Amino acid sequence: MRRLVGDPLDGLVKCEKWIRDNDERSEESKTAWWLNRLIGQKKEVNFDWPYPFVEGRLFVLTLSAGLEGYHVSVDGRHVTSFPYRTGFVLEDATGLFLNGDLDVHSVFAGSLPTTHPSFAPQNYLDFSTVWQAPPLPDEPVEIFIGIMSSANHFAERMGVRKTWMSSVRKSPNMVARFFVALHGRKEVNVELKKEAEFFGDIVFVPSLDNYDLVVMKTLAICEYGVNVVSAKYVMKCDDDTFVRLDSVVAEIKKVPSGRSLYIGSMNIQHKPLRHGKWAVTYEEWPEEVYPAYANGPGYVLSSDIAHFIMSEFTKQGLTLFKMEDVSMGLWVEQFNRTIPVEYIHSAKFCPYGCIDDYYTAHYQSPRLMLCMWEKLLEGRPGCCSVR
Repeated sequence: MRRLVGDPLDGLVKCEKWIRDNDERSEESKTAWWLNRLIGQKKEVNFDWPYPFVEGRLFVLTLSAGLEGYHVSVDGRHVTSFPYRTGFVLEDATGLFLNGDLDVHSVFAGSLPTTHPSFAPQNYLDFSTVWQAPPLPDEPVEIFIGIMSSANHFAERMGVRKTWMSSVRKSPNMVARFFVALHGRKEVNVELKKEAEFFGDIVFVPSLDNYDLVVMKTLAICEYGVNVVSAKYVMKCDDDTFVRLDSVVAEIKKVPSGRSLYIGSMNIQHKPLRHGKWAVTYEEWPEEVYPAYANGPGYVLSSDIAHFIMSEFTKQGLTLFKMEDVSMGLWVEQFNRTIPVEYIHSAKFCPYGCIDDYYTAHYQSPRLMLCMWEKLLEGRPGCCSVR
């Protein structure tokens, strides 16, 4: 069920009211208001309080996690609430960042785990050969899956290894690898190197892990797919994407062999965002719309397109754009000018969470992946979280 904008979270409103000047209401009104909140009195007492964030004034901010979202209180009074994003679980939280003109005097945290697996992999590493990648096959494979990951996403990679990647290890016609760029912290790279040596399923991309350079991972996936394992099809996904490989392969086989194909959740006539966090400037993208492209959390292309991409990149004939999925759409459009491509849209390559009868499900934490994997093994594939 989708949450409406005005819906409360855990019974609390998303934004409380304020008054401009100091509160002059009586103590009796205050008492009645608090009783109304605490014990559910039917008689309503309207009460607003002064805005607490004044320059030079100390305040105590409390951030608490409820069932439906985060709740922020200041000096003991609820201020605002934010819903969790789709697929989020509390175990996913790895840090707290404060921005703005704030002078923090002290921080106290309670009821939190001491470390997250991504930041202390040596404490969680399962040295079982079960999760190690087998040697690469001598013969060409049917499909290669390139999984984009970040250096400190050990927990996410472990979630993939223990679930849907198990099917890849057991098949002679499939290969999967994580594609990871270098981290800014040396100690993270040291742990990553140990992980790569043990599991044998990580490919290092020679660049720093940066959003604007993610497209380099896409190129590395194409290169590995055509030059290392000679795959007939190349799939790209993220480390928080759960993949039903049997369904993906079945979808591919609907297209007659030998045809060029590009499969995923397609965006047609999608316009660039010119403002906000994901803004794209006119210098970066002067056109009013993007080419048709499949959403990045999961898409498949035939090897002839991947060959073309690497050939054009070698000849410096490839346009690189910071949004890797848009870049792929641009390259496929370029290929399509000479060789027809079967563009296949399917909403079952779900980029915004999980839907019934999914092919891929995005925003899945390691815990949710384990739940979905258990369902898949029981023959009743389904989601473990709301959309």
